[in-house]
Amino acid sequence: MDGKLFARIGAIVFVAVAITATAIEMTRKEEEPAAAVSARVQETATDPLRAAQRRCQLLGETAARDTECLRVWAATRDRFLGVAPAPRQPAEGL
Repeated sequence: MDGKLFARIGAIVFVAVAITATAIEMTRKEEEPAAAVSARVQETATDPLRAAQRRCQLLGETAARDTECLRVWAATRDRFLGVAPAPRQPAEGL
């Protein structure tokens, strides 16, 4: 009978520790470094490509036919892939 008693006490202690650890983890707040947050906010505030992306997003399906949105998406793709944009050719006859 003493073996069953120790097993029950062990199980109760295990459950209590598990509940305590869960409660602590749920109440803990994860904090980002202040430098990372300010850099991200500053980047989005001054990035004209990001503003153009938002504009195209708001256009919805119409953006697929908008030449400016097509240009913005090409620039976004180039930035993501790390490709330098091709230099623009001057229009002939100007």
